[in-house]
This record gives sequence, C-alpha cells and structure tokens, in this order.
Amino acid sequence: MASRYIRLSCYGSNVDPRDDDDEISAAVALSLVPRKRKWGGSVPGHRVYKRDRAGADKRLMADYFVPRPLYNEDHFRRRFRMKQDLFLEVVNRTAAANPYFQKKPDCVGVEGFTPIHKCTVAIKMLANGGPADCLDDHLKMGESTVLETVKKFVETVIEVFGDEWLRPPTDEEVQHILQVNAARGFPGMLGSIDCMHWEWANCPTSHHGMYKGHKGKPTVILEAAATEDLRIWHAFFGMPGSHNDINVLQRSPVFDDLANGRAPEVEFDVNGNTYSLGYYLADGIYPDWATLVKSFGAPVNNKHTTFSERQESCRKDVERAFGVLQARWKIIRYAARLWSQLDLNAIMKACIILHNMILADERNSNLPHIANEDWPGPRDPPVNNVAEMMDAYTYIKNKDTCFQLRDDLVEHIWQMKGTAGWDD
Repeated sequence: MASRYIRLSCYGSNVDPRDDDDEISAAVALSLVPRKRKWGGSVPGHRVYKRDRAGADKRLMADYFVPRPLYNEDHFRRRFRMKQDLFLEVVNRTAAANPYFQKKPDCVGVEGFTPIHKCTVAIKMLANGGPADCLDDHLKMGESTVLETVKKFVETVIEVFGDEWLRPPTDEEVQHILQVNAARGFPGMLGSIDCMHWEWANCPTSHHGMYKGHKGKPTVILEAAATEDLRIWHAFFGMPGSHNDINVLQRSPVFDDLANGRAPEVEFDVNGNTYSLGYYLADGIYPDWATLVKSFGAPVNNKHTTFSERQESCRKDVERAFGVLQARWKIIRYAARLWSQLDLNAIMKACIILHNMILADERNSNLPHIANEDWPGPRDPPVNNVAEMMDAYTYIKNKDTCFQLRDDLVEHIWQMKGTAGWDD
C-alpha cells in the first residue's frame, strides 16, 4: 500500500502533511517562492571559454618584445601609436602604481594576464576604437575584461602622468612659447584655443535635451589650447553639446591662474604699446576679451586682409592638434559607446596625456624637460582676495584693450610682411 505521507522540502526543512492545515499551506507557499541565484560562480547554461592566455602572451612577445621580433619598429609605432621604449615605460609605471596590471593567479590558480598584455589591450582599444570583443580572437581577453582593463588603464595614466603632462606651462616654457610665436608675427601669444565635439552614441535618452546641440546628435565638448608643436597645455572636457564655445569659455578655468595671480608674467611691446597679458588666437564666435585675438570677419583693406590670413594660419594650431589627437586615438574620433560620462572624461584626459608624451618623445621639442623630482606639482593655492580676482577678470574681459591689441598687431604684421626672411 502506497504511503499516504507526502514530504515537502522547503529551504532544507521537511513538512509532514499530518501537521496542521495552516502549517501545510505556509510550507507550500514557501516552496513556490523562486530562490535567488547565489552571486558569483558558474551560471547554468553558460559556456566557459578556455582561452589560451599563455599562448596569446607568448605570441605577443614573439611579435614585438623579443630580441628579434616578427614585426619591426615601424610596425610597432603604427600599431601602438608610440615607440617601444615609451610604451614599456608606460607599462612599468602603470604596473607599479596599480596592482591590477600585475600578473597574478585567479581564484582557481590559473595565471592571469601580464602587464604588457593588459596595456597592449588598452592601447589598442584607444588607438583603434571598435567593439570591445574585437581583441578576443588574438589577445584572448573577453569583452567585460577588455572594458575593465581600459577603464583601469586610463584612470592609472591620469594618476601617474597627469600632473606632469597635462599642466600649464612653467615660466621657462612660457618664454620659449613666446619666442616661437613672436617669430611668427604674434608677440605675447600663448597659443590658440578652440572646442571639439565628441559624439556620444549611448547617451541616456533622458539626457538628450542637454547633450544634443547644433550637431544634431548628443555630444560632449572638449575645450583645448595648443601651441605650434601641437602640445595641448589646457584641456576642459565634459560640457554638454548643447553649449557653444562662448558658454564653455564662461565655465572654463583657462584664465583662473591669470585671475588668481598664479600665471607666469608676460610682458611685451607691440607697435609702441606695452601689454602685460598673454593672449590666445580664437575664431569669430569668441567674445572680445583682452586675452583673445580674432581675425576680421570682413577685411576692408590690405592690412586687415594680411592680418586675417596670418591669424587664421596660426590659429590652425589647435585644429591640427585636434586632428592628430583623433587620428592617433580613434576611440575619440568614433561615437562613444560607453554609458557613463565619467568614463568618457577619463578616456579623453588619458588620450591627451599620452598625446603630449608622444610629442615630447618623438619631436625633440626644444622645450626644457622637467624631471619628475623637479616638478613641484600643480599650483592651486586658495584664493585670498576675491575682490582682486574680480578686478583681474574685469581686466581680462576689457574690450578696449582687445581692439587696441588687435590694431597694434595689424600694424606689426604689416611691417613684418616686407621684412626680408619673414616666412609667409
């Protein structure tokens, strides 16, 4: 005879149907409640890919990092965007600063990726863009690990190299920049300034109204100031794309050091007049400030035409810097597919830092080199006198000085045009 007892299991306890009806009903109800899967561990139905990490690392080393590699220095420079010595310096300092990039076994004892392997993945993602799983076939790293590696890499680059390679120029560097620009016809010029938009493909729909501007798509804006050697000395990134250059400038810290008395002193003579503020070349949308020099929208004579041609030629420094930056790091040329703006900020800042490092390494710039131990760090003391700062900003935004400086530069360039040896 079949037993009339039925045993129900609920969270490891047994329920006997001979108990009270209320207890049976409660046990049945509990048995029907879906249990939450324990976090971590294997997921039923998911395939585990046994990637050959050691083999991929061995092939990577044989391709580039052995005494007689498969690919030469030109291949390495084209694919890694920098020379091998600079890349290895980045790898060593990154691994020393962040344990994530050090080789260590995982939870089951399998050896993880080497520092060179992880940094290679990060550099290739920054250099080529593309989907995160495009490196899995030859570097044997899954999509989620690639994204994590890129985020860790850019954060570490900012932490390790940011103070050294994304900072305002020192007094000695300012004097060099002034000498170079004076020979081009613009004494007192510190560089050129402009903005660039980076399309944000995965911008949350709730943010479209803020980030969609005249470009027609959600974008994030980079304001940068660059010199003739394409080094970017100032970068302000993160403003929504609905802003224009004027709105970004109003929020930018580009003139904060000058207003707070922390910027190097700049004094120069033009056409018999003395000025005590350095300036940037800008396009027509920028306001008429004493620290910005624009061309004439409609030149009325030969002097104005000559000045406008020269100003627009030299102002292209920042446009060229944007072009090289996007060509070198295609991740910021293509539409961004990440969801967090903080991640976009870190990627953009790291790309600019690496851009400046590569320029200094390859172009033999005449700018004086500052060793790490000699760099005092960013100058950012507290503002002691707000009234003085407001007076400084009033002087920076002075229109009369702006127009007087431009008129003096017009005469200065007109005189230089006839000088023998001046490069048109």
